[in-house]
Amino acid sequence: MKILIIEDEEPASERIIAMVREFDPSIHILGTLQSVQESLEWLRHHASPDLIIVDIQLNDGLSLEIFKTNPVPSPLIFTTAYDEYLMKAFEFNSIDYLLKPIQKEKLHNALTKYLRLKQHFADNLVALFEQLQKRTTTPPNRLVVKRGTDFVSLKTDDVAYFYTEHKIVFLIGNDGKRYIIDKPLAELENELDKNFFRVNRKYLVHINAVVRFKPHEKGKALVDLTPAVNEEVIVSQENASAFKRWIGM
Repeated sequence: MKILIIEDEEPASERIIAMVREFDPSIHILGTLQSVQESLEWLRHHASPDLIIVDIQLNDGLSLEIFKTNPVPSPLIFTTAYDEYLMKAFEFNSIDYLLKPIQKEKLHNALTKYLRLKQHFADNLVALFEQLQKRTTTPPNRLVVKRGTDFVSLKTDDVAYFYTEHKIVFLIGNDGKRYIIDKPLAELENELDKNFFRVNRKYLVHINAVVRFKPHEKGKALVDLTPAVNEEVIVSQENASAFKRWIGM
């Protein structure tokens, strides 16, 4: 197996190499690249590797831009210190998404997953990627949530926004009531329809909950929600353009 590593922190890339070689000493590391531009140049002049392990946030931008500009047939294992790009990563040939600091067991599981998928689909990588990228075609119109000791079935149209706090995901209804929902924001973002937008790592909001927004420092946006929030809700610089398109600008 030939693996390319794209990682801008040398200690992190060295650790990945050590864990990969521990998994299988016969694996050939084609190289370690540190930037979007260096990766684009390398991919233009080399055959696609069997697998790419790639950090999402590089020193000159998001590695997602590499695969938008130069799509490759190689499966991808994304790594990052944050989970806000999870669903964007799965728009590409992603087979796994590892949060830093990367645990050896999780990387080995991802490599094993690649080998199993490769064996199952044989040489038909197109079928493999189609299988990986399947999504539910009909978003749910109701969610089961918890309030106190009761479980409640709530219409998604009655949801103002979701937010996470201390690893718990809360749902705020249009009436201001707060519920607990046993799903991570990333999963909700994937399941729900286009009326919902992940403005940052903490908040997933319904379009009707956005009262107003205004420019914020460094290309970000500051959003006012209803019911009101007792903290600033800031759209990240990376998501600001998509947010404006979503809201109708």
